[in-house]
Amino acid sequence: MAAQEHAIDVPPVEVVLSEFVANLAALAHAYLEPPAGSDAAPDLAAAEIAIDVAGKAYDRIEPRLSATERSALARYLTDLRLSYVKKRSVPAGGTEA
Repeated sequence: MAAQEHAIDVPPVEVVLSEFVANLAALAHAYLEPPAGSDAAPDLAAAEIAIDVAGKAYDRIEPRLSATERSALARYLTDLRLSYVKKRSVPAGGTEA
């Protein structure tokens, strides 16, 4: 049997990692913004990990993305990083400015 008969369609790595970056960014946002009405505090440590890993994955695939994809993901990560910095600078029990 030919090897091609058993081959499966594998998506391009930039497609998989773009979705991975978007999912990690959404997860980081959830860590930064607990559900409304919840007494839970933002999980800054978990958000930082998700943001860092999303950023590293983005850096690896950036050259392979279209200009539109690069712009959208870069903007999303930048906004997320700014949100993280704002949350980190709020004293415990304080309110965001």
